[in-house]
Amino acid sequence: MNDFPDDDRWLQQVAAEMNLSETAFLTEIGGGQYRLRWFTPVEEVDLCGHATLASAHVLWQTGVAHQYAQLHFHTLSGILTAKRMDSSIELNFPVETPSPCDAPAQLIAALHGLQPVTIYKNRLDYIAELPSETAVRDLRPDFLQIKQLPARGLVVTSRSDTEDFDFVARCFFSPVGLDEDLVTGSAHCGLAPYWKDRLGKSSFRAAQVSSRGGTLHLQLTGDRVLIRGQAVIVVKGLLLK
Repeated sequence: MNDFPDDDRWLQQVAAEMNLSETAFLTEIGGGQYRLRWFTPVEEVDLCGHATLASAHVLWQTGVAHQYAQLHFHTLSGILTAKRMDSSIELNFPVETPSPCDAPAQLIAALHGLQPVTIYKNRLDYIAELPSETAVRDLRPDFLQIKQLPARGLVVTSRSDTEDFDFVARCFFSPVGLDEDLVTGSAHCGLAPYWKDRLGKSSFRAAQVSSRGGTLHLQLTGDRVLIRGQAVIVVKGLLLK
């Protein structure tokens, strides 16, 4: 958690060895504040939700930051906070508003000719709304085409077929070494404002329908999005330097 070598190459090697969607590296600043960086197996990324959630959970569950009800993380996307709730953690992230754009040839090719309802883009990802939840769930995209996109990746989404959720999504990040991410808080920083315009609301229950799946509770507040989720520690170990 502390005293990591100030060596990006070493951090990247550790993340490659872990081979998870993102590996989080924390350095204590003091007073419930931490420097936080995220690395996929192939590169550092600007924003990551689930690794931030996991970082806060570990700090609280191990007792390192038990005296703080709110943690502040200094990141490439500014200061992010995590607030301890009764049975969940609430992250405060920046809104990443998407705008309409033309569809790159690689995106259409990646969808095997499936015509999206809309194509949007923000500073992180392309967002493609598909005709139905079934289309989102059944999609088998061409990852080689996605890898060529000038973005972190492609997020596909649709309205939910059930009343349990407002919308569903899947996230493909081949350009940064992840063909499909399981649960992606940062992608919902763009999905929340996208669906606000279509559903006329600012609070959402969203489902990421990856192979493992996940549920996110979202609340838009000005230029921030509050994301609630839960975490569980499943493995503990010692990293030898």
